[in-house]
Amino acid sequence: MDVLVVMAIALGLTAACRNEPAKHVIVGATESPVTVNEKWRAKHEEDYRRDWVTIAGLHPLKAGPNTAGSAETNDIVLPAAAPPLLGRFVLTNQIVRFEPAVGAQVTLNGQPVTGPIDLRDDRVPKADELVGGDIRLVVHVSGDTRSLRVRDPSSAQAKGFLGFSWFPIDLQYRVVGRFIKDAQPQQIKVLNTFSEVDEYKSEGVVEFTLLGQTLRLRPFTTRPKRFYFVFRDASSGQETYEAARFVYSNLLDDGTTVIDFNQAYNPPCAFNPFTTCPIPLKENRLTVK
Repeated sequence: MDVLVVMAIALGLTAACRNEPAKHVIVGATESPVTVNEKWRAKHEEDYRRDWVTIAGLHPLKAGPNTAGSAETNDIVLPAAAPPLLGRFVLTNQIVRFEPAVGAQVTLNGQPVTGPIDLRDDRVPKADELVGGDIRLVVHVSGDTRSLRVRDPSSAQAKGFLGFSWFPIDLQYRVVGRFIKDAQPQQIKVLNTFSEVDEYKSEGVVEFTLLGQTLRLRPFTTRPKRFYFVFRDASSGQETYEAARFVYSNLLDDGTTVIDFNQAYNPPCAFNPFTTCPIPLKENRLTVK
């Protein structure tokens, strides 16, 4: 039985998503794999509620000024909780500068924004997040596109999130793989679900046996000894999300890694049209379920 994450969400939204790796719970080595998975699943939902449920918009920025606010006259129309005119987002040579409107109540890191400021986008761990009313705004990068990502805790999508349901934990899907290192690390260009190209670092492939078959997957390296797998399998588009699923593992000192497909999950792009995610490499399209 394959592992499935299904989101029960009132709007039934399915669309595209960019990976932004979820945080993972660290548990003691003495705990059973079943307990580890139960804790991981609970933490995964907690992280999703915090980081993804409130995303309510993704607006590509055109070169030059882009006005933003809740008034319909703006280039970017924000939810009603935002001021009528928040200000302008000016895109110049892939740098986004925010210019607050006169009288607009906008903060950054809890401090009022009173003049123009260049914004750090979400390629860095702590992107600049502007707050106007209950609305939060971050510059999101996908390929060469800069967009304004909008978070609204009062959106219908946020309120409609009912949680995840999972297949029962099945330990035959917890496998030990052998890392086969490339001669040199490489930067791989990967198409995402918005037809844009992102780059990921990869250092080799992982070979493992599942359901009697010897298989290989190429992970991306998100940090030293941390693997991020983007894959499809025979369940994709049937029991699981069509575009991709994600799973993570750690590279051990002996050159092995434990891939627990009980932690494979449908990415945020399965549920939210304002997120983007990578399309699996051809070598990461498995024939098993």
